[in-house]
Amino acid sequence: MRLSNYSALTFDCYGTLIDWERGMLAALTPWLERARIEADESSLLAAYGRHETVVQTENPGMPYRDIVARVLGRMADDFNATASEDEMREFGAAVGTWPPFPDSCEAMAYLRRHFKLVAITNVDNQSFARTHVLLGEPFHAIVTAEDVGSYKPALENFHYAFGKVSELGVVRDKILHVAQSLYHDIAPARELGLANVWVDRQTGRGRGMTPPTDAAPDLRVTTMAELAALHLSEG
Repeated sequence: MRLSNYSALTFDCYGTLIDWERGMLAALTPWLERARIEADESSLLAAYGRHETVVQTENPGMPYRDIVARVLGRMADDFNATASEDEMREFGAAVGTWPPFPDSCEAMAYLRRHFKLVAITNVDNQSFARTHVLLGEPFHAIVTAEDVGSYKPALENFHYAFGKVSELGVVRDKILHVAQSLYHDIAPARELGLANVWVDRQTGRGRGMTPPTDAAPDLRVTTMAELAALHLSEG
């Protein structure tokens, strides 16, 4: 695959550009301390991932920050604890503060000079506005789950994004989708015949957070810096 054969990159953001595991664990800390819960990171993230998929399926039109808040209430049950309305609301509001991976901003600034960049994110508009600033505002267009009324891996989110890419003057076969989640992104990209890159961050923290899939990417990298370097190497 030559990256320079493409004109637009569509992106998953949380897990790909944003270290959502680290951000989420930090946001959980006040509740864990108040509830006196001792649990390892993998158990917390697995519980979060298990409930997130269910809550999103039950509430496809609910803003992501409210999904996150509701997930904390269900996680509390798993650990024989409680979560107050304030704790749930604060946990959901933290989404926009989750930090970028160290290589994300520089890589995205480089890629913006060579491609049209479009976000396809499961996050709500309010939260993503804060995230976009943290990333250095690299995107030419943004598609959120709140815009579409559904959550990836729903194909509607991608079709909505295709319209945004078309408005930027790029045809569909010149789109390359870049994502960390095999379940939310690589599987639907393959179903749509969309060329794709798996950013396998290999943090080791969130294994098992999403349902399994046998979707195989067209290209695998481990960081955004590696993806930018691949393009640079093409001359």
